[in-house]
Amino acid sequence: MNIHEYQAKQLLAKYGVAVPKGFVAYTAGEAKKAAEDLGGPVWVVKSQIHAGGRGAGRFKDDNSDKGGVRVVKSVDDVAENAASMLGQILVTKQTGDEGKEVKRVYIEEGCDIARELYLGILIDRATSRVTIMASTEGGMEIEEVAEATPEKILRIDIDPATGIQPFHVRQIAFGLGLEVDQVKAAGKFLMAMYKAFTELDASIVEVNPLVVTGSGDVIALDAKMNFDDNALFRHADVLELRDEDEEDPRELEAARHELNYITLDGNIGCMVNGAGLAMATMDIIKLYGGEPANFLDVGGGATKERVTTAFKLILSDPNVESILVNIFGGIMRCDVIAEGVVAAAREVSLDVPLVVRLAGTNVDLGKKILEESGLPIVSADNLADAAEKVVKVTQEAA
Repeated sequence: MNIHEYQAKQLLAKYGVAVPKGFVAYTAGEAKKAAEDLGGPVWVVKSQIHAGGRGAGRFKDDNSDKGGVRVVKSVDDVAENAASMLGQILVTKQTGDEGKEVKRVYIEEGCDIARELYLGILIDRATSRVTIMASTEGGMEIEEVAEATPEKILRIDIDPATGIQPFHVRQIAFGLGLEVDQVKAAGKFLMAMYKAFTELDASIVEVNPLVVTGSGDVIALDAKMNFDDNALFRHADVLELRDEDEEDPRELEAARHELNYITLDGNIGCMVNGAGLAMATMDIIKLYGGEPANFLDVGGGATKERVTTAFKLILSDPNVESILVNIFGGIMRCDVIAEGVVAAAREVSLDVPLVVRLAGTNVDLGKKILEESGLPIVSADNLADAAEKVVKVTQEAA
């Protein structure tokens, strides 16, 4: 689960992470009031969407080069810039061309920036450890730094038996080139950030940029936090921060029906039972030259109704030009899948090619249901055959 920048800062501040003062605003009037409460002489107006690169982004209906993060020097300018952002579509390299609507802005006090750094904490799946990443190249996307100058990224894996130690803090501080009198502030900052990461079951906490001010303070000028969905039952306060308007509506609908669904960029819809089989299905589609439009695992105990919902979710994606159903009937029976596929296809008036591969429990009954449905369903004997056929019918339909 993702949250907004201002929410991340509020959470981090509770743990002792230094952040600038700021207020969220939903109207230009609220933005002006926030600026008056903060005091001047400089304020920053920040669009709040779940995407990075807001400062370098552009608004669809604005021909100027103003991005989604603006530094202003009067209360009236705060209100004016907030009004020009709210309700508009902000496009960044992370949102894609469709962009996201700005429904709130964050009004923050100005900051005397001397240096911009990067600091992040995440789970490194290669080492299965919490890993701290730091770089002197703050303000840049860490992926760009990793590609252009990987030597400028400092990585430290934390042993779960000991947790973070003072020597880790010193390694990071000196690796960032901080002066001696800044090391103490940086140490307090990092320890608080690590505590927030572990106690809140975060999957990533990223501060970019982490700034050193002219007076030597260390402050989180921007912040990003993602959380492990599987641990949210322990954090009702974090769950309350969820902004469903920022999430894919298909993924939200899938979650309500206990379906595991993730939207991808391709045009071949996939419905599979089992995460491993779903991954293998996507891999073999790509092997035969196709592109999967989604990851969808209906689970091992799906009902006819859940299968019907899954089918509708796939077809709700306008990019889907064909569908591959790949089911191995262990706990899940092939006849239940077949009934769900037929019911859904009839209900939505299926108008894209459908390839079905069934194997396992009640496979003959499942195939019979499909054959007697009267629907133009292409049957496949095995996974390779299914992938080859779905790619072929997709290309023919294009």
